[in-house]
Order: sequence, then C-alpha cells, then structure tokens
Amino acid sequence: MEKQVDKKFTWVIKNFDSLESEYIQSDQFVVGGCKWRLVAYPKGKNKDHKLSLYLKVDDYESLPSGWRRHAKFSFTIVNQSRGVNLLGDYFGRRFGLQHLFGVDLNSPCWGFPAAISLTQLNDKNGGYLKNGELKIVAEIDVLEVIGESVVSAESEDAISPLKKIKLNDDGAETSSVYWVHVLPSQVQYVRRIFEKHPDIALEFSSKNPHLRTGYMNVLLSITNKLCQSPQVLSNDDLSDAGIALAYMTDAGFKMDWLEKKLEQVKEKKKRLEASLARLQEMENSIKPLKQKYLDQEAQIKKENAELLAAKAPFSFDDLNL
Repeated sequence: MEKQVDKKFTWVIKNFDSLESEYIQSDQFVVGGCKWRLVAYPKGKNKDHKLSLYLKVDDYESLPSGWRRHAKFSFTIVNQSRGVNLLGDYFGRRFGLQHLFGVDLNSPCWGFPAAISLTQLNDKNGGYLKNGELKIVAEIDVLEVIGESVVSAESEDAISPLKKIKLNDDGAETSSVYWVHVLPSQVQYVRRIFEKHPDIALEFSSKNPHLRTGYMNVLLSITNKLCQSPQVLSNDDLSDAGIALAYMTDAGFKMDWLEKKLEQVKEKKKRLEASLARLQEMENSIKPLKQKYLDQEAQIKKENAELLAAKAPFSFDDLNL
C-alpha cells in the first residue's frame, strides 16, 4: 500500500516479517517531475541481516543522454507504537543523503545498504512492525535539474547554484577534469577537509565525478552531524554516523580521523548523560532536605508569631478598665 503527499511518499510493506524475496519495489511515484521507486532488500543487499533501502530512478534506461537530477532525500522507518509528533512527523529511524542521479552514471539507485538491523526491526517491543507491516516514509527534494546543454566552466559557475572544485586522485586542487559538485555554502568546508586530510581519497578508485559527489555529500552529512552538541544527538544519530563511516571506508576513503572524532563525541555524550544522571540523583537526594527546610521555616514563622503574641502587654481594654 502506498500514499503520496507532495514530496512525501509512504510505503507500507505487508507481511514484511515473512517475505522471502531478495528485494522488493514500491509502486512508481512522481516528485520533481521525475519517476521514482523505493527499493528494499528485506534480508540486506549483502545478506548481512540488515535492511537495505534505496531510492531508484524509474525507467532509467529510457531517459535521454545528459539527464540529471540533484536530489536530497530521506527515509523514515516508522516506529508505529509512537505515532506522530506535534508537527505531524512520524517517530522512528530517520536518515538522509544528497545524490546526483544521472544517465551514464554507475547506478540509478542510491541509499543505505545497512539502514537498520533485522534484530531491532523484528523486536516485538520495538514498535517498527505492526501486524507484520513495515511503514517507510520517503521525502524527496529535487534541488537541481541539469539538462543536456554543454556550457563552459566559467558560464556554468555564473548560472548554476552548484559550485565545482577540481580535485585529483589525492584530493588536491588541480586542473584535473575530475569534478566534485557541491553547494556554494559547502565549498570552504570541502577545501578544508582536503587541505587537512590530503590522503583521504588515495584509495578511492572511481574517477566518475558524480559518484565522487555522492560520497562527498555523505562525508559532509557526517561532519555536520558530529558538529552538533552531544546533547541533541541521539544514540541512533551516532549509530547512523558509524554506518555512514563504514560505508565510506568500504568505498576506499580513509576515515580514521573522523572515526576518532565519532568516538570522542560518543565519549562526550556518555559523560554528559552520566553528569545529568548524577545531577538528577543529587536533586532527588536534596528534595527531602528542601522540604524539611520549608517545613522548619514555616514552623519558625509560627513560633515568631507566638513569641510576638507572648511579648505583647495587655491594654486597658484587655483589663476591662
């Protein structure tokens, strides 16, 4: 069962816990003038017992040469026991990416090979499955439509919201023809990453510029997440960052420096949670003392009133004179 509202598409997979198919696809839907499908591997694309989720350009083979769509998309694996928040959004596991889909690229699919473990998904108390049904909400935002026209680098920089940074195989800026497309706001971040970690892509073999761009967007998504306060990051957020890092490492990127940062963020979150727990414990232990103080203060006020009454002399009226 499927339902589409604007940029959101809801896919309800029935009898998920008993599916035997290697992969399944949703019905076709249209967002941003493009036909899409969701693709799921119930047992994991790598048979690793982790649900794999992908966004797929439909009718890919029939598209004309030069067709491209730069899209930002997210998946939410809905926790059906928790309903929706005040904004009407579902609770659940949410993760997102940006990717440049296009003809003649390596694959029309892009997504998450290890979105969530089947153990967690099938947990009776987890809330993800309801009567055997799994609900997935996809949200797609097409950021840029790139047509067939060929323009010079200077002209393209002038008219396109996408900036380009030239990178050779070791990540340094050169006059190489291998391009990495990033948004204008991301240019300085990308430069800083390659300046500080010039060996990051030495073992990344693909020279496909659009595939490089996809991995770069994953990297930027991880760094943005790790720059948030540990207080606002959930354990699921950190788990997702670890999955994304493993994904980058498997592709040939050197991610040890970012893995260390992730461990540091995890450690800071542990310290933060431990500190909050200690503060709560102190607050709980001091509550009886606070109440005793308030009771004593009320008793002191009462005694002071009694004292003032005892000190007061009689008046003539009191003596009936």
